[in-house]
Formats: sequence, C-alpha cells, structure tokens
Amino acid sequence: MGRVPWRLATFDVDGTLTTVHGWKVIAEATGRQRAYSESNDRFFRRQATEDEHLRDLVGLAEGLTVPDLEELLAKTPKLSGIGAGVQALRRMGVTVALLTHNPTFVCEWYARQFGFDDFEGGWSPPFERGRIPPSWPLRADKRTGLLRLLARHQLRPVDVVHVGDGWADIPVFHWTGGGVALNTDRPEVEQAATVSVRTTEFGSVLRALVQLSPRPPVNDVFVSGEPLNR
Repeated sequence: MGRVPWRLATFDVDGTLTTVHGWKVIAEATGRQRAYSESNDRFFRRQATEDEHLRDLVGLAEGLTVPDLEELLAKTPKLSGIGAGVQALRRMGVTVALLTHNPTFVCEWYARQFGFDDFEGGWSPPFERGRIPPSWPLRADKRTGLLRLLARHQLRPVDVVHVGDGWADIPVFHWTGGGVALNTDRPEVEQAATVSVRTTEFGSVLRALVQLSPRPPVNDVFVSGEPLNR
C-alpha cells in the first residue's frame, strides 16, 4: 500500500464508519423512530444545537442493557474491512483514533471491535444496574477532543488527517493537515475537505489517505499556542 504522511488518522462514526446512522438503528429497536425523526428535523433546520441533538439521540438508548446495546452496535451496517484497514494504518506507523460525538460506551465498543488505538467522544456516566441511564447533559465538542488527542500523542495539527461526513467535521478539516469527506451528501462538507470519497469499503478510504498530501491547516486549533491537556 505504501507509506502515508500522517501520524494520526481520526474517524467520525455515524455516517462515516456506518452506512446508516447508528442511532436510527437504536431508535427502530426501541420503538422511538418518531423521536429520532423529530430531533433530526429540528437539527437540520437549525432549530436545535448539536448538544441538544446529541442529548436526544443518546436518550433513544435509555433503558437498554449493555448486551442489548452491543448487539445493536454490531448489527448497524458499516463499511466493510474496517478492522483490516485500521491494522494496515497501524503497520504504517499511524495512530488510529475515533473523533466523534458519541458517548464513551459507543467509542469503547468500536475500539474493542476494530482495534482503534484511542478515542475522544462525548462523556457518559456509569450504567445504572447494567442499563443505560436517563439522558444527561452532553457537549458536542470535537475541538476539545482533537486537542486532547494532540496532547496525548504529542503531535501537531498538520500531522493529522480526519475522515468525516457532517457539519461538525468541517472545522476539524480546517484544523488538521488533511480531510476526507466520506459518503457525505452535503456540498459544504465536501468543499471543506481535501478530497471526497464515496464507497462502502474501508480499503478505498485507505487508498485515499495514502495518496493525500498534508497542507497547512486553514485555522488554528490551539489555545495560546498550547494544546489542551486532560
């Protein structure tokens, strides 16, 4: 496959690693499709913030047991070859991480399942008697997540390439050395990325990363010249 110029590759989850939105699968399993659709409508009409939308989505899983949740995560349609692609990147010397608004329990499952080295996502409280608790305040903040990854791995923004599909990925594309808009239907996301890819196979994403060259970040993600530490 060849060498890549990246030291860290970060990936969004829903709509990026998955071919349908993962919370839609959960909504269908819990009988909360209407709540899912209404939250999406408010968000895409800009009538709800990212934080409010995230809180609504996580609320769709309230009451599920850990095994129930993990079964639904496993059933969610995804790109083929994610695990093999992650391992290929690691063999090239790239750290592979999730950068997502999903809560910790979702990130942990994806990391275990596919071998991601690290993740930054929305915090989640402990399960209550083995079940997902009622919704809690959440903050959608990929900027802080990126800063934490940079600090932990002692990297510069130009060393990072991000793969995503939504509005929240646009600033990440601007803060990093490269961006891949994956299967997005939003022109503004494609415009912000370095390259756009449509595929159902992780291997195509891997080939795009190999061919992509870093460029100086458009905007500065640092605060006072220093990354945020935990």
